[in-house]
Amino acid sequence: MRSMIGLIRALLVLLLVAAPPAFAAKYTDSAALDELFAQLRVAQSAAEADDISRQIWSYWFAPDEPKLAARMSLAGAALDSGQLAACLEILDAVVAEYPDYSEGWNQRATVYYMLDNFAASLADIDKVLALEPRHYGALSGRVLIYLRQGKHLEALKDMVAALAIHPYLSERQLFPELAQNVTRT
Repeated sequence: MRSMIGLIRALLVLLLVAAPPAFAAKYTDSAALDELFAQLRVAQSAAEADDISRQIWSYWFAPDEPKLAARMSLAGAALDSGQLAACLEILDAVVAEYPDYSEGWNQRATVYYMLDNFAASLADIDKVLALEPRHYGALSGRVLIYLRQGKHLEALKDMVAALAIHPYLSERQLFPELAQNVTRT
């Protein structure tokens, strides 16, 4: 088991270094995000990691493109008020018009998850991770889906991958085998 986790960690590090996110340069300050991800990987406490994570999410949720930012704001308001159908309609338009904006796909995956449409959610998560391989939120979402589907090994693999990016994710507690910090290098 330890050798499998070590292999997953090595492959993840290679992926993170070799595959820069496709969306970042177009919609956000990619240099700032790169720096935040570097800080997150070495955060020394959950509080520090949470602060860095909030900054990352603020970049993801607030793209530089004004029209896109306005649509994401509308989608967020619809989601917050429980209007899932309206939110889904907005996000459908977002991913159609901005197909390389990973957070549009991620938010739509979240809505699909809330609607128990796991197949659609997983398809959108795949798109998120193709655009932004460091998206620990998408990985965590897939972890939850896999656990609900009884796919523990797949969930564990994604949890290890997510923890390599964000070592203090709360979903770690779902895996007693990850009680020790095996994601630290």
